[in-house]
Amino acid sequence: MTAGLFPKERAGVAPGAVHVPGWLTVGRQRELVDACRDWARGPVPIRRTRLPRGGVMSVQTVCVGWHWQPYRYTRTADDVNGAHVTEFPDWLVRLGREALDAAYGDDEAADGVVGGVAAGGAAPAGVMESEPYTPDTALINFYDGDAKMGMHQDKDERSGAPVVSLSIGDTCVFRFGNTETRGRPYTDVELASGDLFVFGGASRFAYHGVPKVYPGTADPALGLKGRLNITLRETGLQD
Repeated sequence: MTAGLFPKERAGVAPGAVHVPGWLTVGRQRELVDACRDWARGPVPIRRTRLPRGGVMSVQTVCVGWHWQPYRYTRTADDVNGAHVTEFPDWLVRLGREALDAAYGDDEAADGVVGGVAAGGAAPAGVMESEPYTPDTALINFYDGDAKMGMHQDKDERSGAPVVSLSIGDTCVFRFGNTETRGRPYTDVELASGDLFVFGGASRFAYHGVPKVYPGTADPALGLKGRLNITLRETGLQD
C-alpha cells in the first residue's frame, strides 16, 4: 500500500547507472511477454547456455538480432541448431531510445541523478555517443525460482553504448558492482516488474549479477510465472 501511495523515484546507483522503477506499464509488459514467447519458439529456441568449461547456466536464454554464445556474437546459432537468429525489430530500437530518455532525460529531475550529469540534461561522459542509440541485439533471460546469474561484465560488444535492462515478472535482487572485481563494493537493488535499469559511461563495464529471485511476486495479470530480463545492446558489429 505504501509503495502505491509513494511510488519510488528514479535513482542513480553509480555514475552512469540509473534505476527507473515502474517504467513499463502492465499493458506494455504483457506485450513484451507475448513477444518473448514468440522469440522463444525459434527459429532459434530458448535454451540453457553451455559454458566453455562444461557448466550450464541456470537461466534460459533466447536472442534477437545477434546470437550470443560464450563469448561472442554470431548471426547463426551454431551452438544450438545453426539457424539464423530472429531479426531485431524497429520497435525495439524505439523502446531502447525511450529508455535512455527516461534514464538520462533532459527534464529537471535528470540533473544530478548520476555523477557527471550537467545542467540541461547532458549525459555522463561516455554514456551517449555522437550517433543516436541504436541497439541491434537483445538477450532475453528467463529465471525460474531457482535461477541465478553470477557476477559478470557485458564486454563482448565492440560498442561502449549503454545497456538497457528491462525486468518483467518476479522481483529479483540485482547486484551492481564495480569495474575492477566481482566482489565489493557493490549495491543490491530490488528490481520489480516494469522496472528499467540503464548502465553506461563509467559504469558500462561494471560487474553485475542476480543472486536471488523472489518466486510468486509477479503480477498475475501478466500471465507469467518467473522473471524475464530483456537487455538491449549495441554490438558495434557488422555482417
